Amino acid sequence: MSAADSTAVAAPTGSDTTGSGPASGGRHLGLALFVIAAAQLMVILDATITNIALPAIQTDLGVSDSNLAWVVNSYALAFGGLLLFGGKAGDLYGRRRMFQVGIAVFTIASLLGGLAPNEGLLIGARILQGIGAALAAPSALALITTTFPVGKSRNTAMGVYAAMGGVGATVGLLLGGMLTDVLDWRWVFYVNIPIGLVVLAGTRNLVEAERHPGRLDVPGAITGTGGLIALVYGITRGGEHGWGNGLTLVSFAVAAVLLVVFLVLQARTGDPMMPLRLFKDRNRWGSYATMLFIGAGMFATFYFLTLYMQLILGYSPVRTGFAYLPFSFGMAAAAGISAKLVTHVAPRLIAGPGLLVAAVGMFWFATLEPDSSYAAHLMPAMFVTALGLGMSFVPMTLGAVSGVSHADTGVASALLNTAQQIGGALGLAVLSTISTSAADDKLPEAAGALYRGLATEDFALVARAGDALTHGYTVAFAAAAGMFLAGLVVTALAVNAGRQHVEESATPVHMG
Repeated sequence: MSAADSTAVAAPTGSDTTGSGPASGGRHLGLALFVIAAAQLMVILDATITNIALPAIQTDLGVSDSNLAWVVNSYALAFGGLLLFGGKAGDLYGRRRMFQVGIAVFTIASLLGGLAPNEGLLIGARILQGIGAALAAPSALALITTTFPVGKSRNTAMGVYAAMGGVGATVGLLLGGMLTDVLDWRWVFYVNIPIGLVVLAGTRNLVEAERHPGRLDVPGAITGTGGLIALVYGITRGGEHGWGNGLTLVSFAVAAVLLVVFLVLQARTGDPMMPLRLFKDRNRWGSYATMLFIGAGMFATFYFLTLYMQLILGYSPVRTGFAYLPFSFGMAAAAGISAKLVTHVAPRLIAGPGLLVAAVGMFWFATLEPDSSYAAHLMPAMFVTALGLGMSFVPMTLGAVSGVSHADTGVASALLNTAQQIGGALGLAVLSTISTSAADDKLPEAAGALYRGLATEDFALVARAGDALTHGYTVAFAAAAGMFLAGLVVTALAVNAGRQHVEESATPVHMG
């Protein structure tokens, strides 16, 4: 769950750099840009729109605390785990075709999510949404290079595409609040249906790119994504049923086997989903590792802050959405500043202090009380955290593609997005386990106690439960600060690139 996007750095693999082939003005470039921007908006919007509806979903479907995190994590895991697979599928079978398939899958999954009668089917729909997003997102960026001629029109299209990351995250928070308040939480899924249908109707204005030889790394996709899902499930189950639980241990064993098999396959196959050669450069693996930690802490921030504002402070969903605006403003301002600084200062001298500032913001959140003030506590902590994160994204993006060969620029950029999504899923699994355990130590089944107290108007129980839950959230915020500091250590030790030059046609990294 994220909030904005950083600027960009590398032209995607196979992009048209000569200007031959892209659509002319007669091909309705304005409509083509609307289609791509709307698709990007929808994919990014869905990473945050569901967050605001989490308390309503939990109440309506009776979702447990541990399983609530899966409503978020299932999307992030499927999206992040299959992003590279989706990019390769576009190269092989046609980017416009895979874009259409991805949007169709995403739209159908949104309908299923809105109709879901229980948590199992809702989580299944979220996984399907993530698969659709993973197929559509890489092709959306690549289609800009085949549809828009080199020059002003392509630069404008790239700018609009990049802006949709930040706009989508903010719109998701606000729209999620309004839809949940005015209609019902199911409309956070239904809203994607008209957008998806309009995007599909407009895809005829997009120009197909040339296809490339090769094959899909299906075994890699299955073992890599399956291993990550087993790992996150093991972490979540361990927190709920104990680390010595049989199924918990089996989950960790399956994760270990699948991830080892995945790495072996990547080393031996001719067309790997994740080329291991990209990790030979310290700047790249340092950037990926740092982004993993950033995603871990940032996803948790949105998750726990949303629960705190609605369950503890009693904010309505729409008020919660508006309460996040300082985060979006801070992120956008810092990303703009860091984009200018990278041409004068080494990336780690920007990202390092940024991560330190973000950690300070998270420690500030860790001092929250059940009656903390928004103006004096939440808003400034939110702005400080956003400033720090915004300073970190552009340098990490540049580090990920610094010195990479032209053939690998698209994969290198996609890996950074993957690291963020996977880091977010793993971090949220760990931190939600920590939070639930800390809250339950003060009051067993604290979340259930809160709902019981509200239903029976037992305000003494509500107060005790609110205190226990707030304690759990603050422990998670402190742990998230530790993740940002771990990212700072990695940046200081591994990222040693000099000052950078931002390319015109660049691949944004999305915070969502």
